[in-house]
Amino acid sequence: MRLTFPVLTLSKGGAQRMLAELTNRLTEIGHEVIVIMPGGSPVEYEMKCPIIFSSTNELSEYDFPYGDIIISNYHTTVPVAQRASEQGKGIHIRLAFCYEPTFLPDNNQSFASYNVTRNLFVLSRWQQEIVRMNHGIKGRIVPIGVNPDFSNMHLRDGPRLNPIISAIMRKPEGGFSDHREQDYLLQQLDRVKELNPEVEIYILTPPQEYAESGILQTLLAGGRYQVRTPANDTELCYHYNECDIFVSSSTYDTGSLPGLEAMRCGAALATVYAGGNLEYCVHGHNCLMSYRYENRLAEDVSMLIRDKDLRRRLADKGEQDSQRFSWERSTQIFQTELFEVMSRQGGVR
Repeated sequence: MRLTFPVLTLSKGGAQRMLAELTNRLTEIGHEVIVIMPGGSPVEYEMKCPIIFSSTNELSEYDFPYGDIIISNYHTTVPVAQRASEQGKGIHIRLAFCYEPTFLPDNNQSFASYNVTRNLFVLSRWQQEIVRMNHGIKGRIVPIGVNPDFSNMHLRDGPRLNPIISAIMRKPEGGFSDHREQDYLLQQLDRVKELNPEVEIYILTPPQEYAESGILQTLLAGGRYQVRTPANDTELCYHYNECDIFVSSSTYDTGSLPGLEAMRCGAALATVYAGGNLEYCVHGHNCLMSYRYENRLAEDVSMLIRDKDLRRRLADKGEQDSQRFSWERSTQIFQTELFEVMSRQGGVR
C-alpha cells in the first residue's frame, strides 16, 4: 500500500511515538509510507520513511502525493486530508490519538472534524464509545504498544535505603497538559513526602520542554524533587527502572502509555482512572487505581510504600500483563484494518 501520513509534529510524546512506531514498522514490512509535515516542524524520533516538508508552516492538499490511503490524526489535519482525498490522492482514514473536544481549545472545530470521514481508528474501547455516542461512528481499535527496549533491568533487586517514586510532567504552557492534572500530581506527591519523609521523588520531563518551560522550572525548583530529563528511550527505560512506584495523575487519556511502559520496567503503578488505561489496568490486580473525585492517589502511593509484598505482587503482575502490548501487534492490527477499509471501499476515494 501507498500510505500518506500528514503530521504536525514528531516531538516527544505518546501520540508522536505511536506515529513513529507505526510508520517505521509499516515501512519495514514493505509498504510505501510518506510523512508530510509543515515546514520547520520538529522531528525527535528516528524515522525510516521519507519526510516531505511543506514550503509553508501549514499543509496544503497540494503537498500530498497520490497514494492508496491518507491517514490523518489530530483534528487540524483532517480538513486538508479530506481535500486531498477528494482530489483522488487516497482513501481518508483518521487515526485519532485522543478525543480533542472535551479537553482542548477550539472544541467546535475538533467536534465537527469527527463528522468528516466514517473511517476512524481509535486506541481503546473507552475512546471508541465516546465517539460512537457523540457521532454514531464505531471506530476500529488499534492498541498502544511498548518498545522492546523497555524491560526490567532488576535494579530493585539490590539493597536500597529509601523507596523511589517517579512521575512524568510535561510543559504546561500551551494548554495541552491540563488533562494530566499536574497541579494535583504535585499536591499528592507533597502529601506522600509528608507521610513518608524517607522517600525520594523523581520528576521525569523531556529535556527540551524543561528548557523551554519557566512554569516547570519554577514548580520543580527548591530541591523537593529530583529532576530527570531523559533524552532517549535508553535513558527513559533506566529512569523507569530506578523507581519502585510510578505515579500517573492523568484523568483523560485514550492510551496512557507511560503507565504501561513503567509496568514493563517492573515498577508498581499507582494511577488515576483516565479512561484508556482500563485497557491494561485492573485495580488490586496489577496496580492501584482511584477515581479523581476520591482524592486517594497519595494514600495509594503510601500504601505501596508501606506494604512491600503488595508492591512486589502488583509490580510482578503488571510486568507480566504488559507483555501482550507490543508495537508489532499494533502494526499487524493496523495493517489488517487498513486492508479491510480498502477492500470495503474498493477504488472509491
